[in-house]
Amino acid sequence: MTDATSAPDLAAVEAAALRLRGHVRCTPMLSSPALDALAGRRVLVKAECLQHTGAFKARGAWAAVSALPPGTRGVVAVSSGNHGAGVAWAARAHGLTAVVVMPDDAPQVKVAGVRAFGAEVVLAARDGAARMALAKAICAERGLVLIPPYDHHDVIAGQASVGLEIAAQAAEAGVTRADVLICCGGGGLAAGIALALEGHAPALRPRTVEPEGFDDTARSLAAGQILRNTATSGSLCDAILTAEPGRITFPILQRRCGPGLVVTDAQAMAAVAVAAATLKIVLEPGGAVALAAALVHGDQIAGDAVIVVASGGNVAPGTLARALQPEDTPCA
Repeated sequence: MTDATSAPDLAAVEAAALRLRGHVRCTPMLSSPALDALAGRRVLVKAECLQHTGAFKARGAWAAVSALPPGTRGVVAVSSGNHGAGVAWAARAHGLTAVVVMPDDAPQVKVAGVRAFGAEVVLAARDGAARMALAKAICAERGLVLIPPYDHHDVIAGQASVGLEIAAQAAEAGVTRADVLICCGGGGLAAGIALALEGHAPALRPRTVEPEGFDDTARSLAAGQILRNTATSGSLCDAILTAEPGRITFPILQRRCGPGLVVTDAQAMAAVAVAAATLKIVLEPGGAVALAAALVHGDQIAGDAVIVVASGGNVAPGTLARALQPEDTPCA
């Protein structure tokens, strides 16, 4: 059985991709002349908002659940919503029970989404350490298996399938050298993509993107050591608010990623509007920060093309309505 606390290698990434085949979507790489004009370069958007459950998290969840040993009774996840929905979806498909420990301030659309996949939702204070402790207690009490949101061998390997698809789709589009901007919380998606690109498209450089005030990965990469955020809430980008990079994910990011980028909530909301107008896709603010960076940090991005991962689209209706207000200026 694989050690869940170890970093996956390329062989593990490719093995996870085989388990995912036929169960997750190969999401499209979208483009728009209007978007290119706004960014001042060619922009290719990997639309993970079109993935099962509305976010890339379905990949890592399926990879982890499908690797569980026979006789597993069920699983527990700690999540602000997207990871929990992915775990609930994968668990139901495998005939397992699922419990998801969510913050009590999570958007109701995400709570409802997790319950729609048959999971039991336990609400607790947003503090990540406290919710993780509660999840571990539930595992011990009920004989269930914990699937963490990012610091887990199979979860990272599953998220890496995004990178495998990017490598193939970018080559098909004639893009062999570019920055790949990735929405980043704990770093599972970014680390997975980094591993895949390292093996299949080394001239594509991963870059993490975070909301202002929650830029622990960008600061950690700059400092060469893991640094924590002081705040635990206060951003519209709820999907990617973590205290610090993962212990498994950070060394991968440190080895492979370029400098991290940071955007404001207002810039993320403007990117939600731009995605709807130019690509006709719905993003949540946390899933739009990479697109926002492509639009506002062009001077920090090298090359004539940039690849953006639109990581999720599970947005509250009120938040989406605010983003689409006509008075909003794209990425002002």
